[in-house]
Amino acid sequence: MSDSNKSLAIPILIITVGVGWLLTVQGIAPQINWIWTLGMASIGVLCFVLLGFDKVSVVVGPLFLVSSILSVLRQTGFITIDSEVPILVIIIGVLLLVARMPKIPPPKWLSPVGPKLSDD
Repeated sequence: MSDSNKSLAIPILIITVGVGWLLTVQGIAPQINWIWTLGMASIGVLCFVLLGFDKVSVVVGPLFLVSSILSVLRQTGFITIDSEVPILVIIIGVLLLVARMPKIPPPKWLSPVGPKLSDD
């Protein structure tokens, strides 16, 4: 992950909080906690920005994005918490299966860094 990607995290989170706050005080869908919902969505996006595309980000990023969408649906009365939680459990299982695909690389931080030991 490059330094420029790292430096994006704080400004994006601050902007997200500001947008959520503004939506709340302007009364746009006042029943929705925009700070919470947009915060989860931005974490999902930042996961890909900061981590890249690997077996961890392919689970964590979409999970936060789906959680954000389900949060809006729950807060607007389209689903209940009794439906939201099982849906999230199913999504986690599906994402874990997707992460097992061989074409998705392991995270760089999991790769061995030191010299390879020989099998003498």
